[in-house]
Amino acid sequence: MSLTGTDVLPEHSAADGPPAGGSLEAFGYRQELHRSLGGYASFAAGFSFISVLTTVFQFFGIGYSFGGPVFFWAWPAVLAGQLLVAACFAELAARYPISGAVYQWSSRLSTPSFGWFAGWIMVLGQIVVVGAAALALQMVMPPLWSGFQLVGGDPAPLSPTGAANAAVLGVILLALTTAVNVVDNRVMSVVNRVGVTAEIIGAVLIVVLLLNHSERTPGITFHTAEGSGDGVLGALLVGSFTAAYVMIGFDSAGELSEETHNPRRTAPRTILTALAGAGVLGGLLVLSGLLAAPNLTDGHLATDGLSYVLTSSLGDGVGRILLADVVVAIAVATLAIQTSASRMLFSMARDGSLPFSRKLSRVSPRTGMPVFPTVVVGALAAALLLLNFGSPQAFLAIGSTCIVMLYLAYSMVTGPLLLRRLRGGFSTRGDGVDETGRPLFSLGRWGVAVNAGAVLFGLFMTVNLAWPRTSVYDPEGGHWYFQWFAVLFVGASVVLGAAYRFRVSLRRRTRAGSGTEMPG
Repeated sequence: MSLTGTDVLPEHSAADGPPAGGSLEAFGYRQELHRSLGGYASFAAGFSFISVLTTVFQFFGIGYSFGGPVFFWAWPAVLAGQLLVAACFAELAARYPISGAVYQWSSRLSTPSFGWFAGWIMVLGQIVVVGAAALALQMVMPPLWSGFQLVGGDPAPLSPTGAANAAVLGVILLALTTAVNVVDNRVMSVVNRVGVTAEIIGAVLIVVLLLNHSERTPGITFHTAEGSGDGVLGALLVGSFTAAYVMIGFDSAGELSEETHNPRRTAPRTILTALAGAGVLGGLLVLSGLLAAPNLTDGHLATDGLSYVLTSSLGDGVGRILLADVVVAIAVATLAIQTSASRMLFSMARDGSLPFSRKLSRVSPRTGMPVFPTVVVGALAAALLLLNFGSPQAFLAIGSTCIVMLYLAYSMVTGPLLLRRLRGGFSTRGDGVDETGRPLFSLGRWGVAVNAGAVLFGLFMTVNLAWPRTSVYDPEGGHWYFQWFAVLFVGASVVLGAAYRFRVSLRRRTRAGSGTEMPG
Protein backbone atom coordinates (compact mmCIF):
# COMPACT_ATOMS: atom_id res chain seq x y z
CA MET A 1 0.00 0.00 0.00
CA SER A 2 1.03 3.61 -0.34
CA LEU A 3 3.61 4.82 2.16
CA THR A 4 1.97 8.20 2.12
CA GLY A 5 -1.17 6.92 3.84
CA THR A 6 -3.34 9.16 1.64
CA ASP A 7 -5.83 8.48 -1.07
CA VAL A 8 -3.78 10.14 -3.82
CA LEU A 9 -0.85 9.06 -5.93
CA PRO A 10 2.56 9.57 -4.27
CA GLU A 11 3.95 12.65 -5.96
CA HIS A 12 6.68 12.28 -8.50
CA SER A 13 7.06 14.18 -11.75
CA ALA A 14 8.23 12.67 -15.02
CA ALA A 15 10.29 15.79 -15.49
CA ASP A 16 12.46 14.73 -12.58
CA GLY A 17 13.37 11.39 -14.14
CA PRO A 18 13.22 8.14 -12.20
CA PRO A 19 13.79 8.43 -8.47
CA ALA A 20 17.12 7.51 -7.03
CA GLY A 21 17.55 3.86 -6.21
CA GLY A 22 15.92 0.84 -7.77
CA SER A 23 13.56 -0.16 -4.97
CA LEU A 24 9.81 0.24 -4.99
CA GLU A 25 10.03 2.35 -1.82
CA ALA A 26 11.63 5.09 -3.92
CA PHE A 27 8.22 5.55 -5.56
CA GLY A 28 6.37 5.69 -2.26
CA TYR A 29 5.15 2.09 -2.04
CA ARG A 30 6.01 -0.97 0.03
CA GLN A 31 7.08 -4.20 -1.64
CA GLU A 32 4.08 -6.48 -1.01
CA LEU A 33 3.79 -8.51 -4.21
CA HIS A 34 6.34 -11.31 -4.32
CA ARG A 35 9.20 -10.57 -6.71
CA SER A 36 9.79 -13.99 -8.28
CA LEU A 37 9.37 -13.66 -12.06
CA GLY A 38 12.30 -13.94 -14.45
CA GLY A 39 12.82 -12.73 -17.99
CA TYR A 40 10.92 -15.52 -19.75
CA ALA A 41 8.02 -15.22 -17.33
CA SER A 42 7.84 -11.50 -18.11
CA PHE A 43 7.90 -12.23 -21.85
CA ALA A 44 5.23 -14.89 -21.38
CA ALA A 45 2.95 -12.38 -19.64
CA GLY A 46 2.98 -10.05 -22.64
CA PHE A 47 2.89 -12.80 -25.27
CA SER A 48 0.04 -14.68 -23.60
CA PHE A 49 -2.05 -11.50 -23.30
CA ILE A 50 -1.55 -10.93 -27.04
CA SER A 51 -2.03 -14.69 -27.68
CA VAL A 52 -1.95 -14.92 -31.45
CA LEU A 53 -3.67 -18.30 -31.49
CA THR A 54 -6.56 -17.06 -29.35
CA THR A 55 -7.32 -13.88 -31.22
CA VAL A 56 -6.44 -14.96 -34.75
CA PHE A 57 -8.72 -17.98 -34.43
CA GLN A 58 -11.39 -15.83 -32.79
CA PHE A 59 -11.41 -12.90 -35.22
CA PHE A 60 -10.01 -14.22 -38.51
CA GLY A 61 -13.56 -14.64 -39.82
CA ILE A 62 -14.44 -11.01 -39.10
CA GLY A 63 -11.49 -9.65 -41.04
CA TYR A 64 -12.10 -12.00 -43.97
CA SER A 65 -15.85 -11.50 -44.15
CA PHE A 66 -15.52 -7.74 -44.62
CA GLY A 67 -12.18 -7.44 -46.36
CA GLY A 68 -11.51 -10.65 -48.17
CA PRO A 69 -7.87 -11.75 -48.64
CA VAL A 70 -6.67 -8.14 -48.82
CA PHE A 71 -7.31 -7.76 -45.09
CA PHE A 72 -3.90 -9.42 -44.59
CA TRP A 73 -2.18 -6.12 -45.44
CA ALA A 74 -3.79 -4.41 -42.49
CA TRP A 75 -1.69 -6.69 -40.31
CA PRO A 76 1.78 -5.20 -40.97
CA ALA A 77 0.28 -1.71 -40.81
CA VAL A 78 -1.17 -2.26 -37.34
CA LEU A 79 2.03 -3.99 -36.19
CA ALA A 80 4.11 -1.00 -37.26
CA GLY A 81 1.80 1.41 -35.43
CA GLN A 82 1.73 -0.64 -32.26
CA LEU A 83 5.51 -0.96 -32.25
CA LEU A 84 5.63 2.84 -32.00
CA VAL A 85 3.38 2.67 -28.94
CA ALA A 86 5.39 -0.20 -27.47
CA ALA A 87 8.64 1.75 -27.88
CA CYS A 88 7.18 4.61 -25.83
CA PHE A 89 5.97 2.14 -23.20
CA ALA A 90 9.41 0.53 -23.06
CA GLU A 91 10.94 3.89 -22.12
CA LEU A 92 8.37 4.38 -19.37
CA ALA A 93 8.66 0.81 -18.07
CA ALA A 94 12.40 1.36 -17.54
CA ARG A 95 11.79 4.52 -15.53
CA TYR A 96 8.59 3.59 -13.66
CA PRO A 97 8.53 -0.17 -13.01
CA ILE A 98 5.26 -0.14 -11.06
CA SER A 99 2.09 -2.23 -11.19
CA GLY A 100 -0.80 -0.44 -12.84
CA ALA A 101 1.49 0.65 -15.65
CA VAL A 102 -0.90 2.75 -17.77
CA TYR A 103 -2.44 4.36 -14.67
CA GLN A 104 0.93 5.10 -13.09
CA TRP A 105 2.56 6.38 -16.28
CA SER A 106 -0.34 8.64 -17.26
CA SER A 107 -0.59 10.05 -13.72
CA ARG A 108 3.08 10.95 -13.61
CA LEU A 109 3.12 12.40 -17.12
CA SER A 110 0.00 14.54 -16.69
CA THR A 111 -2.07 14.90 -13.51
CA PRO A 112 -3.38 12.35 -10.99
CA SER A 113 -6.95 13.01 -12.16
CA PHE A 114 -6.14 12.44 -15.84
CA GLY A 115 -4.12 9.36 -14.92
CA TRP A 116 -7.04 8.06 -12.86
CA PHE A 117 -9.30 8.21 -15.92
CA ALA A 118 -6.64 6.42 -18.00
CA GLY A 119 -6.48 3.68 -15.39
CA TRP A 120 -10.28 3.56 -15.06
CA ILE A 121 -10.78 3.16 -18.82
CA MET A 122 -7.95 0.65 -19.01
CA VAL A 123 -9.20 -1.59 -16.22
CA LEU A 124 -12.75 -1.61 -17.57
CA GLY A 125 -11.38 -2.49 -20.99
CA GLN A 126 -9.25 -5.26 -19.50
CA ILE A 127 -12.23 -6.76 -17.71
CA VAL A 128 -14.16 -6.85 -20.99
CA VAL A 129 -11.11 -8.36 -22.72
CA VAL A 130 -11.09 -11.18 -20.15
CA GLY A 131 -14.66 -12.03 -21.07
CA ALA A 132 -14.02 -11.72 -24.81
CA ALA A 133 -10.98 -14.02 -24.58
CA ALA A 134 -12.97 -16.65 -22.70
CA LEU A 135 -15.61 -16.57 -25.45
CA ALA A 136 -12.98 -17.71 -27.95
CA LEU A 137 -13.32 -21.28 -26.69
CA GLN A 138 -16.45 -21.59 -28.81
CA MET A 139 -14.35 -21.23 -31.97
CA VAL A 140 -12.27 -24.33 -31.22
CA MET A 141 -13.85 -26.65 -28.64
CA PRO A 142 -16.98 -27.77 -30.56
CA PRO A 143 -14.88 -28.36 -33.75
CA LEU A 144 -12.46 -30.32 -31.55
CA TRP A 145 -15.28 -32.54 -30.17
CA SER A 146 -19.01 -32.14 -30.64
CA GLY A 147 -19.55 -33.02 -26.97
CA PHE A 148 -18.27 -29.57 -26.04
CA GLN A 149 -21.45 -28.09 -27.53
CA LEU A 150 -23.18 -28.35 -24.16
CA VAL A 151 -26.20 -26.27 -25.11
CA GLY A 152 -26.85 -28.20 -28.32
CA GLY A 153 -27.84 -26.98 -31.75
CA ASP A 154 -25.76 -24.81 -34.08
CA PRO A 155 -22.18 -24.28 -32.74
CA ALA A 156 -21.56 -21.18 -34.90
CA PRO A 157 -20.47 -18.42 -32.45
CA LEU A 158 -23.06 -15.93 -33.72
CA SER A 159 -25.99 -18.36 -33.65
CA PRO A 160 -28.27 -18.35 -30.57
CA THR A 161 -27.12 -21.77 -29.34
CA GLY A 162 -23.49 -21.12 -30.23
CA ALA A 163 -23.52 -17.82 -28.35
CA ALA A 164 -25.12 -19.42 -25.30
CA ASN A 165 -22.62 -22.28 -25.33
CA ALA A 166 -19.76 -19.79 -25.65
CA ALA A 167 -20.97 -18.11 -22.46
CA VAL A 168 -21.15 -21.43 -20.60
CA LEU A 169 -17.65 -22.48 -21.66
CA GLY A 170 -16.35 -18.99 -20.86
CA VAL A 171 -17.74 -18.99 -17.32
CA ILE A 172 -16.17 -22.41 -16.65
CA LEU A 173 -12.81 -21.13 -17.90
CA LEU A 174 -13.03 -17.98 -15.77
CA ALA A 175 -13.64 -20.09 -12.67
CA LEU A 176 -10.46 -22.06 -13.42
CA THR A 177 -8.30 -19.01 -14.17
CA THR A 178 -9.52 -17.27 -11.02
CA ALA A 179 -8.51 -20.29 -8.96
CA VAL A 180 -5.01 -20.36 -10.52
CA ASN A 181 -4.63 -16.61 -10.09
CA VAL A 182 -5.22 -16.67 -6.33
CA VAL A 183 -2.97 -19.61 -5.48
CA ASP A 184 0.53 -18.16 -5.91
CA ASN A 185 2.31 -16.08 -8.53
CA ARG A 186 4.85 -18.89 -8.98
CA VAL A 187 2.05 -21.28 -9.91
CA MET A 188 0.57 -18.67 -12.21
CA SER A 189 4.00 -18.13 -13.77
CA VAL A 190 4.57 -21.85 -14.39
CA VAL A 191 1.17 -22.25 -16.03
CA ASN A 192 1.81 -19.15 -18.12
CA ARG A 193 5.27 -20.21 -19.26
CA VAL A 194 4.21 -23.76 -20.15
CA GLY A 195 1.16 -22.45 -22.00
CA VAL A 196 3.11 -19.85 -23.96
CA THR A 197 5.75 -22.40 -24.95
CA ALA A 198 3.01 -24.74 -26.16
CA GLU A 199 1.36 -21.87 -28.02
CA ILE A 200 4.55 -20.84 -29.81
CA ILE A 201 5.33 -24.43 -30.82
CA GLY A 202 1.76 -24.99 -31.96
CA ALA A 203 1.61 -21.74 -33.93
CA VAL A 204 4.87 -22.53 -35.74
CA LEU A 205 3.62 -26.02 -36.58
CA ILE A 206 0.34 -24.63 -37.91
CA VAL A 207 2.18 -22.14 -40.13
CA VAL A 208 4.58 -24.78 -41.50
CA LEU A 209 1.87 -27.36 -42.15
CA LEU A 210 -0.52 -24.90 -43.77
CA LEU A 211 2.21 -23.50 -46.01
CA ASN A 212 2.96 -27.06 -47.10
CA HIS A 213 -0.71 -27.40 -48.06
CA SER A 214 -0.95 -24.14 -49.97
CA GLU A 215 -3.64 -24.00 -52.65
CA ARG A 216 -2.68 -20.63 -54.11
CA THR A 217 0.06 -17.97 -54.23
CA PRO A 218 0.48 -14.91 -51.97
CA GLY A 219 -0.84 -12.79 -54.83
CA ILE A 220 -4.33 -13.63 -53.59
CA THR A 221 -3.81 -11.12 -50.76
CA PHE A 222 -4.33 -8.29 -53.26
CA HIS A 223 -7.96 -9.30 -53.79
CA THR A 224 -10.96 -7.94 -51.87
CA ALA A 225 -14.10 -9.85 -50.95
CA GLU A 226 -16.49 -10.53 -53.80
CA GLY A 227 -19.33 -8.04 -53.92
CA SER A 228 -17.64 -5.64 -51.54
CA GLY A 229 -18.77 -2.10 -52.26
CA ASP A 230 -16.32 -0.37 -49.95
CA GLY A 231 -13.23 -0.82 -52.12
CA VAL A 232 -9.72 -1.61 -50.94
CA LEU A 233 -9.58 1.19 -48.35
CA GLY A 234 -12.86 0.14 -46.73
CA ALA A 235 -11.75 -3.49 -46.74
CA LEU A 236 -8.48 -2.58 -45.03
CA LEU A 237 -10.15 -0.36 -42.41
CA VAL A 238 -12.53 -3.09 -41.32
CA GLY A 239 -9.96 -5.81 -41.95
CA SER A 240 -7.66 -4.06 -39.48
CA PHE A 241 -10.02 -5.13 -36.71
CA THR A 242 -8.44 -8.59 -36.60
CA ALA A 243 -4.93 -7.20 -36.20
CA ALA A 244 -6.15 -4.58 -33.71
CA TYR A 245 -7.77 -7.27 -31.57
CA VAL A 246 -4.55 -9.30 -31.56
CA MET A 247 -1.85 -6.72 -30.91
CA ILE A 248 -2.79 -5.43 -27.47
CA GLY A 249 -1.59 -6.33 -23.99
CA PHE A 250 2.14 -5.99 -24.62
CA ASP A 251 2.17 -3.64 -21.63
CA SER A 252 1.54 -6.65 -19.35
CA ALA A 253 5.28 -6.89 -18.71
CA GLY A 254 4.98 -3.43 -17.15
CA GLU A 255 1.96 -4.51 -15.11
CA LEU A 256 4.07 -7.27 -13.51
CA SER A 257 7.11 -5.05 -12.86
CA GLU A 258 6.74 -5.28 -9.09
CA GLU A 259 6.90 -9.08 -9.35
CA THR A 260 9.81 -9.21 -11.82
CA HIS A 261 13.52 -9.45 -11.12
CA ASN A 262 15.49 -6.54 -12.64
CA PRO A 263 12.35 -4.88 -14.03
CA ARG A 264 14.10 -1.78 -15.40
CA ARG A 265 16.06 -3.99 -17.78
CA THR A 266 13.58 -6.85 -18.26
CA ALA A 267 10.26 -5.07 -18.82
CA PRO A 268 11.32 -2.81 -21.76
CA ARG A 269 12.86 -5.73 -23.60
CA THR A 270 9.91 -8.05 -23.10
CA ILE A 271 7.36 -5.39 -24.08
CA LEU A 272 9.06 -5.06 -27.48
CA THR A 273 9.94 -8.73 -28.04
CA ALA A 274 6.47 -9.97 -27.05
CA LEU A 275 4.77 -7.63 -29.52
CA ALA A 276 7.28 -8.18 -32.33
CA GLY A 277 7.27 -11.96 -31.92
CA ALA A 278 3.51 -12.21 -31.72
CA GLY A 279 3.08 -9.78 -34.61
CA VAL A 280 5.30 -11.73 -36.99
CA LEU A 281 3.87 -15.10 -35.97
CA GLY A 282 0.29 -13.86 -36.21
CA GLY A 283 0.89 -12.41 -39.67
CA LEU A 284 2.22 -15.76 -40.85
CA LEU A 285 -0.84 -17.50 -39.41
CA VAL A 286 -3.18 -15.24 -41.34
CA LEU A 287 -1.20 -15.61 -44.56
CA SER A 288 -0.86 -19.38 -44.32
CA GLY A 289 -4.57 -19.72 -43.57
CA LEU A 290 -5.46 -17.76 -46.69
CA LEU A 291 -3.09 -19.80 -48.84
CA ALA A 292 -4.21 -23.20 -47.53
CA ALA A 293 -7.99 -22.66 -47.35
CA PRO A 294 -9.72 -25.24 -49.59
CA ASN A 295 -12.15 -22.61 -50.83
CA LEU A 296 -12.28 -18.84 -50.51
CA THR A 297 -15.87 -18.33 -51.64
CA ASP A 298 -17.99 -21.02 -49.94
CA GLY A 299 -18.53 -18.90 -46.80
CA HIS A 300 -16.66 -21.16 -44.37
CA LEU A 301 -13.73 -18.78 -43.89
CA ALA A 302 -16.06 -15.98 -42.82
CA THR A 303 -18.02 -18.11 -40.34
CA ASP A 304 -15.59 -20.81 -39.11
CA GLY A 305 -12.26 -19.06 -39.65
CA LEU A 306 -9.01 -20.94 -39.21
CA SER A 307 -10.67 -23.89 -37.46
CA TYR A 308 -12.21 -24.77 -40.81
CA VAL A 309 -8.84 -24.49 -42.57
CA LEU A 310 -7.09 -26.73 -40.05
CA THR A 311 -9.58 -29.57 -40.04
CA SER A 312 -10.26 -29.48 -43.79
CA SER A 313 -6.67 -29.01 -45.01
CA LEU A 314 -4.75 -31.10 -42.48
CA GLY A 315 -7.35 -33.75 -41.74
CA ASP A 316 -9.30 -34.40 -38.58
CA GLY A 317 -6.43 -36.10 -36.72
CA VAL A 318 -3.73 -33.43 -37.06
CA GLY A 319 -6.31 -30.65 -37.10
CA ARG A 320 -7.80 -31.72 -33.78
CA ILE A 321 -4.39 -31.99 -32.12
CA LEU A 322 -3.57 -28.45 -33.16
CA LEU A 323 -7.01 -27.24 -32.06
CA ALA A 324 -6.27 -28.71 -28.62
CA ASP A 325 -3.16 -26.53 -28.52
CA VAL A 326 -5.32 -23.52 -29.35
CA VAL A 327 -7.54 -24.39 -26.37
CA VAL A 328 -4.44 -24.23 -24.14
CA ALA A 329 -3.52 -20.85 -25.66
CA ILE A 330 -6.99 -19.46 -24.98
CA ALA A 331 -6.90 -20.63 -21.36
CA VAL A 332 -3.47 -19.10 -20.77
CA ALA A 333 -4.47 -15.86 -22.50
CA THR A 334 -7.52 -15.52 -20.26
CA LEU A 335 -5.30 -16.18 -17.23
CA ALA A 336 -2.77 -13.53 -18.29
CA ILE A 337 -5.38 -10.87 -19.04
CA GLN A 338 -7.08 -11.48 -15.70
CA THR A 339 -3.71 -11.18 -13.97
CA SER A 340 -3.01 -7.87 -15.69
CA ALA A 341 -6.43 -6.45 -14.85
CA SER A 342 -6.15 -7.46 -11.20
CA ARG A 343 -2.79 -5.68 -10.92
CA MET A 344 -4.36 -2.53 -12.34
CA LEU A 345 -7.16 -2.69 -9.76
CA PHE A 346 -4.62 -3.29 -7.01
CA SER A 347 -2.42 -0.37 -8.07
CA MET A 348 -5.30 2.10 -8.21
CA ALA A 349 -6.80 0.83 -4.95
CA ARG A 350 -3.64 1.24 -2.90
CA ASP A 351 -3.76 4.94 -3.81
CA GLY A 352 -7.30 5.00 -2.41
CA SER A 353 -8.64 5.68 -5.91
CA LEU A 354 -11.44 3.11 -6.12
CA PRO A 355 -14.48 2.00 -4.15
CA PHE A 356 -13.60 -0.68 -1.57
CA SER A 357 -9.93 0.34 -1.83
CA ARG A 358 -9.01 -1.30 1.46
CA LYS A 359 -10.07 -4.74 0.23
CA LEU A 360 -8.81 -4.26 -3.31
CA SER A 361 -5.37 -3.19 -2.10
CA ARG A 362 -4.93 -6.13 0.27
CA VAL A 363 -2.19 -8.62 -0.62
CA SER A 364 -2.00 -12.11 0.87
CA PRO A 365 1.24 -12.27 2.89
CA ARG A 366 1.50 -16.01 2.19
CA THR A 367 0.99 -16.01 -1.58
CA GLY A 368 1.87 -12.43 -2.46
CA MET A 369 -1.27 -12.25 -4.60
CA PRO A 370 -4.01 -9.56 -4.60
CA VAL A 371 -6.87 -12.04 -4.12
CA PHE A 372 -9.88 -9.72 -3.98
CA PRO A 373 -9.05 -7.86 -7.25
CA THR A 374 -8.65 -11.21 -9.01
CA VAL A 375 -12.04 -12.44 -7.82
CA VAL A 376 -13.69 -9.13 -8.78
CA VAL A 377 -12.24 -9.25 -12.31
CA GLY A 378 -13.35 -12.86 -12.77
CA ALA A 379 -16.86 -12.21 -11.46
CA LEU A 380 -17.40 -9.08 -13.57
CA ALA A 381 -16.09 -10.77 -16.71
CA ALA A 382 -18.41 -13.75 -16.10
CA ALA A 383 -21.35 -11.37 -15.65
CA LEU A 384 -20.56 -9.76 -19.01
CA LEU A 385 -20.76 -13.15 -20.68
CA LEU A 386 -24.44 -13.29 -19.80
CA LEU A 387 -24.95 -10.76 -22.60
CA ASN A 388 -24.23 -13.58 -25.01
CA PHE A 389 -27.43 -15.33 -23.94
CA GLY A 390 -29.50 -12.33 -24.96
CA SER A 391 -28.11 -11.86 -28.48
CA PRO A 392 -25.29 -13.39 -30.55
CA GLN A 393 -24.31 -9.87 -31.63
CA ALA A 394 -23.12 -9.23 -28.09
CA PHE A 395 -20.07 -11.33 -28.97
CA LEU A 396 -18.91 -8.75 -31.49
CA ALA A 397 -20.04 -5.82 -29.34
CA ILE A 398 -17.97 -7.04 -26.39
CA GLY A 399 -14.90 -7.62 -28.53
CA SER A 400 -15.05 -4.26 -30.25
CA THR A 401 -15.68 -2.34 -27.05
CA CYS A 402 -12.77 -3.74 -25.10
CA ILE A 403 -10.34 -2.95 -27.89
CA VAL A 404 -11.58 0.62 -28.20
CA MET A 405 -11.10 1.09 -24.45
CA LEU A 406 -7.53 -0.17 -24.54
CA TYR A 407 -6.51 1.92 -27.55
CA LEU A 408 -7.98 4.98 -25.88
CA ALA A 409 -6.14 4.25 -22.63
CA TYR A 410 -2.87 3.79 -24.53
CA SER A 411 -3.38 7.19 -26.15
CA MET A 412 -3.86 8.70 -22.68
CA VAL A 413 -0.24 7.72 -22.04
CA THR A 414 1.41 8.52 -25.36
CA GLY A 415 -0.40 11.89 -25.60
CA PRO A 416 0.86 13.34 -22.30
CA LEU A 417 4.28 11.83 -22.99
CA LEU A 418 4.50 13.70 -26.28
CA LEU A 419 3.50 16.97 -24.61
CA ARG A 420 6.23 16.40 -22.00
CA ARG A 421 8.81 15.85 -24.72
CA LEU A 422 7.79 18.95 -26.68
CA ARG A 423 7.98 21.06 -23.52
CA GLY A 424 11.38 19.62 -22.65
CA GLY A 425 10.02 17.97 -19.51
CA PHE A 426 10.91 14.39 -20.46
CA SER A 427 14.61 14.08 -20.95
CA THR A 428 16.23 10.63 -21.21
CA ARG A 429 19.80 11.88 -20.98
CA GLY A 430 21.72 10.87 -17.92
CA ASP A 431 18.61 9.57 -16.14
CA GLY A 432 20.19 6.52 -14.60
CA VAL A 433 21.02 2.91 -15.27
CA ASP A 434 19.18 -0.38 -14.94
CA GLU A 435 19.89 -3.11 -12.40
CA THR A 436 22.84 -4.38 -14.42
CA GLY A 437 24.50 -0.96 -14.64
CA ARG A 438 23.58 -0.33 -18.27
CA PRO A 439 21.81 2.86 -19.46
CA LEU A 440 18.02 2.73 -19.34
CA PHE A 441 16.22 1.99 -22.61
CA SER A 442 15.83 5.23 -24.56
CA LEU A 443 14.56 6.35 -27.96
CA GLY A 444 17.12 9.13 -27.95
CA ARG A 445 16.78 11.66 -30.74
CA TRP A 446 13.96 9.61 -32.30
CA GLY A 447 11.76 10.12 -29.25
CA VAL A 448 9.56 12.94 -30.60
CA ALA A 449 9.04 11.33 -34.02
CA VAL A 450 8.22 7.90 -32.62
CA ASN A 451 5.98 9.37 -29.94
CA ALA A 452 4.09 11.55 -32.42
CA GLY A 453 3.53 8.54 -34.66
CA ALA A 454 2.24 6.55 -31.70
CA VAL A 455 -0.28 9.28 -30.79
CA LEU A 456 -1.60 9.63 -34.34
CA PHE A 457 -1.87 5.88 -34.80
CA GLY A 458 -3.63 5.38 -31.46
CA LEU A 459 -6.22 8.07 -32.09
CA PHE A 460 -6.84 6.86 -35.65
CA MET A 461 -7.40 3.27 -34.52
CA THR A 462 -9.66 4.37 -31.66
CA VAL A 463 -11.94 6.21 -34.08
CA ASN A 464 -11.73 3.43 -36.69
CA LEU A 465 -12.70 0.73 -34.18
CA ALA A 466 -15.48 2.74 -32.55
CA TRP A 467 -17.02 4.02 -35.79
CA PRO A 468 -20.68 2.86 -35.75
CA ARG A 469 -20.69 0.87 -38.98
CA THR A 470 -24.07 -0.79 -39.44
CA SER A 471 -22.61 -3.58 -41.56
CA VAL A 472 -20.18 -4.49 -38.80
CA TYR A 473 -22.02 -3.96 -35.53
CA ASP A 474 -25.66 -4.33 -36.54
CA PRO A 475 -25.79 -6.48 -39.70
CA GLU A 476 -29.36 -7.63 -38.98
CA GLY A 477 -30.56 -4.04 -38.53
CA GLY A 478 -32.97 -2.61 -36.02
CA HIS A 479 -30.59 -2.65 -33.05
CA TRP A 480 -29.21 0.87 -32.78
CA TYR A 481 -27.69 0.09 -29.39
CA PHE A 482 -25.41 -2.52 -30.98
CA GLN A 483 -24.39 -0.14 -33.73
CA TRP A 484 -23.42 2.48 -31.14
CA PHE A 485 -22.36 0.02 -28.42
CA ALA A 486 -18.67 0.98 -28.33
CA VAL A 487 -19.41 4.73 -28.25
CA LEU A 488 -22.13 4.28 -25.61
CA PHE A 489 -19.94 2.05 -23.43
CA VAL A 490 -16.98 4.44 -23.50
CA GLY A 491 -19.28 7.40 -22.82
CA ALA A 492 -21.01 5.62 -19.94
CA SER A 493 -17.63 4.65 -18.47
CA VAL A 494 -16.43 8.27 -18.52
CA VAL A 495 -19.69 9.54 -16.98
CA LEU A 496 -19.62 6.87 -14.26
CA GLY A 497 -15.98 7.65 -13.50
CA ALA A 498 -16.67 11.38 -13.37
CA ALA A 499 -19.61 10.81 -11.01
CA TYR A 500 -17.43 8.76 -8.68
CA ARG A 501 -14.63 11.32 -8.74
CA PHE A 502 -17.11 14.12 -8.00
CA ARG A 503 -18.58 12.14 -5.09
CA VAL A 504 -15.13 11.48 -3.62
CA SER A 505 -14.13 15.14 -4.04
CA LEU A 506 -17.35 16.28 -2.35
CA ARG A 507 -16.81 13.91 0.58
CA ARG A 508 -13.22 15.09 0.95
CA ARG A 509 -14.27 18.76 1.05
CA THR A 510 -17.01 17.95 3.56
CA ARG A 511 -14.62 16.08 5.83
CA ALA A 512 -12.00 18.80 5.52
CA GLY A 513 -14.59 21.37 6.54
CA SER A 514 -15.61 19.33 9.56
CA GLY A 515 -12.01 18.70 10.57
CA THR A 516 -12.18 14.91 10.11
CA GLU A 517 -9.74 12.97 7.97
CA MET A 518 -11.05 10.91 5.09
CA PRO A 519 -9.77 7.35 5.34
CA GLY A 520 -7.58 6.07 2.51
